[in-house]
Amino acid sequence: MLVNGAAGGVGHFAVQIAKWKGAHVTAVASGRHEGFLRDLGADAFIDYTKVAPENVVQDLDLVVDAIGGPTSARFLRSIKHGGALFPIFGLGAVGGDEAHERGVTMSTTQVRASGAQLEDIRPLLDDATIRVAIDSCFPLSDASLAHKRAAEGHIQGKIVLTVDAQA
Repeated sequence: MLVNGAAGGVGHFAVQIAKWKGAHVTAVASGRHEGFLRDLGADAFIDYTKVAPENVVQDLDLVVDAIGGPTSARFLRSIKHGGALFPIFGLGAVGGDEAHERGVTMSTTQVRASGAQLEDIRPLLDDATIRVAIDSCFPLSDASLAHKRAAEGHIQGKIVLTVDAQA
């Protein structure tokens, strides 16, 4: 399995859940995130600033592309027949016809909060099987700064908005 955008808010969870389920995980991020991702359980690491991951991996069962969008289709040639490409942010995703021709399932979704699912994974959080990395915290009144931080990219973990209980 390959996780593109592995250090970000969704990707760092994908790495950990895949490892928990027993997958061999290749994480893709910039080189500064390698230690972080190996600490989360990544078996292999690709620094996308040095090499295009789709040029060095082949015969994958699954690619989770936490970057998503129109560039996800570049991974189709790295996935074996019967495998799957899962762009987290499917807006603008292309390649459905090519995926079909290659025998690859391409499925897009939008991440949505689910109280029931969060309750199901709570034991994994409680025993640190899954850890939440925090990139940065902003008070709700500075939400615009949080958006600015998100737009800068190269996030390691989640961006958190805090709410003052006194307000």
